[in-house]
Amino acid sequence: MRQPPTILVVGGGGREHALVWALAGSPRRPVIISAPGNPGIADLARCVPVQADDIEGLVRLVQSERIDLTVVGPEKPLALGLADRLRALGHPVVGPSAAAAQIESSKQFAKELMTRAKIPTASAAIFEAAGPAIKYVKSRPMPVVIKADGLAQGKGVVIARSPQEAIRAIEQFMTAGVLGEAGHRILIEQFLVGDEITCMAVTDGLTIVPLLPAQDHKQLLDGGRGPNTGGMGAYAPVPFAPPALMARVEREVFQPLLAELNHMGIDYQGIIYAGLMLCRDGPYVLEFNCRLGDPEAQAVLPLLAGDVVDLCDAVAHGRLQTSDVRWRNESGVCIVLASEGYPDAPVTGRPVTGLAEANAIEGVQVFHAGTATVTGRVVTNGGRVFGVAAQAPTLQAALDRAYRAADLVRFEGKQFRRDIGARAIRSHTTLT
Repeated sequence: MRQPPTILVVGGGGREHALVWALAGSPRRPVIISAPGNPGIADLARCVPVQADDIEGLVRLVQSERIDLTVVGPEKPLALGLADRLRALGHPVVGPSAAAAQIESSKQFAKELMTRAKIPTASAAIFEAAGPAIKYVKSRPMPVVIKADGLAQGKGVVIARSPQEAIRAIEQFMTAGVLGEAGHRILIEQFLVGDEITCMAVTDGLTIVPLLPAQDHKQLLDGGRGPNTGGMGAYAPVPFAPPALMARVEREVFQPLLAELNHMGIDYQGIIYAGLMLCRDGPYVLEFNCRLGDPEAQAVLPLLAGDVVDLCDAVAHGRLQTSDVRWRNESGVCIVLASEGYPDAPVTGRPVTGLAEANAIEGVQVFHAGTATVTGRVVTNGGRVFGVAAQAPTLQAALDRAYRAADLVRFEGKQFRRDIGARAIRSHTTLT
């Protein structure tokens, strides 16, 4: 890779803003292009109006701009085969093939893979018609977990605590088609009890390097109440996920996953996300994703002490074994600021103020997730609008910084949780 390298970051959300921010901090001073990017990313990179699911447009962009390395943020372009196209043309990329991305794009594929690889996971039944699924849940103890098989942008999981809730979810997914094709096939899973955490890792197909464990907060409201969302905040590292547990996760989850994929002839170069439930007898996999979590990435990436460009380059070129991944001895948090009406009907177009003041706080970065620029002003343009990230020597200090900044960012209808990480400070009990 030439010095300085030209790097393309695909995507335009909070995770991608955090990726661009981390790459821009490299001593190699990369030239960064983002497609499509967002107003926050535009302060650090050149944004081009190519959508993340426009595979042919992205391939042309890589060729015309002579991109040295492509880093793919969201799951959809990976499921559509962007990494396959680029690798076939000789372009290095951080992101798995479409075949490998099935660990996220098909819950059935992931479940069957875990069964073969003997990775601990909840028992599940798979259905392609609503009638048999409804008959099944009527015979099962509650609660159960209803999962859409395909990509659903974080909206394809329902924890049903009664048969009525389960039937409603089945009908919404399979009959009403609220998730489109993603809900045509569903999994009905055993409900697991324990502490839920996120463990992410990078791999070049042979070597696996785990990242710091994080904990997401899925429900909209304080206390874990309200509807499920794409994530309302996260923190890292997790106090009840010590190195011994992470070594077990690598041994029992990541290594068997990679070995089974290799056995199937599927190469995996990129990021693996494992959503885990820490049960009494050990970690169980709730889900796999083929990319960084959002908002977990905003909490974890700022804690990397090494060069993110070098790390991505090692993933893309099969040199991860010689990489030195180091972490700052701090805690990181991310507080999500959401629009009024999120997650069901977010209100957009609301002017935003206070960004400069919030970003001026030591150890704070305000990552744009759902914004646009209208006549020179930043306005809300999505459900999750910002991820307010902060780092400090302790989790409490990081939270204090993040909440100070969150209060400074203002737009009408702003909603956010005030209890991110609170129970991790008080005890080792999870807040999901």
